[in-house]
Amino acid sequence: MIRAALNRLIGMLTVMLLVVTIVFVIVRVTPGDPAAVMLGPEATAQDIEDLRARLGLDGSLIEQFGSYVAGIAQGDLGQSIFLGQSVGTALWQRAEPTFFLTVFSLLIAMVIALPVGIASAYWRGSLFDQTMTTLAMLAASVPSFWLGLLLIQSFAVSFGWFPASGYGGPGTTLLERLHHLVLPAVTLGVVSSALIMRFTRASMLDVLNDDYVRTARSKGMTEWRVVLKHALKNALIPILTVIGLTAALLISGAIVTETVFGLPGVGNLIVSAVLRRDYPVIQGALLIVAGLYVLVNFLIDMLYLLVDPRVRY
Repeated sequence: MIRAALNRLIGMLTVMLLVVTIVFVIVRVTPGDPAAVMLGPEATAQDIEDLRARLGLDGSLIEQFGSYVAGIAQGDLGQSIFLGQSVGTALWQRAEPTFFLTVFSLLIAMVIALPVGIASAYWRGSLFDQTMTTLAMLAASVPSFWLGLLLIQSFAVSFGWFPASGYGGPGTTLLERLHHLVLPAVTLGVVSSALIMRFTRASMLDVLNDDYVRTARSKGMTEWRVVLKHALKNALIPILTVIGLTAALLISGAIVTETVFGLPGVGNLIVSAVLRRDYPVIQGALLIVAGLYVLVNFLIDMLYLLVDPRVRY
């Protein structure tokens, strides 16, 4: 198990090195002078030179890459041009809404998808199965921004049950802030539940007719124990995979949802940075999101070893 973990850790570090290289190249292949692009057409030659020096663009490519990697190794993601603070600080200050939004959305998606997927597989071909499959296809095809606007109109404007936007003021309690996240979390959770539900159904269908399931039934075990203990346990590998990928996708998918609901999270920060050509913030956000993708996949690989001991070999 330790050897498998080390192999996956080495692979994770290799992927992150490739990501760092790609992020470094993105700014350098920008048409024209990157500093001039960031500052806009009204910038003076002196302003451009000053910014080039701040960003380390006045050295050779090898020197720039070395300085960039060394800064990342020390936790320095650069300095935001417009915010007047480090990129790491800017991302950290906006991490809370994105973190809670991702966690709540994933919980909602799992609460919806896992029971429905298991039940659809158990009652395969029934009216329930056909209805849930149709709803899953519909949920997967609905744009998150449209569903968010629909929820705002219904539950915020018409009924007034939830805030339409924002995350509360500086003195707002955590409970009130979580209240602001209900509609965004439902928006992301419903859309994300479709993929998890379909994978759960497909995985359960693969194992429900296997020999060990029939053997468990022949021993007189209750049906719920056969389905949940024997069938579900052996179907968990692909389900864990899609849950991990969904968690990673929710982080990047929060960009649109945060913009619709006016949440001051990382997604909103990225949109603002793109509009203002604040490349250091864009680079830092890309690295963080890519790192989270890699970390989630690493954790899912480790869960494989716990769920199915055969993976160790």
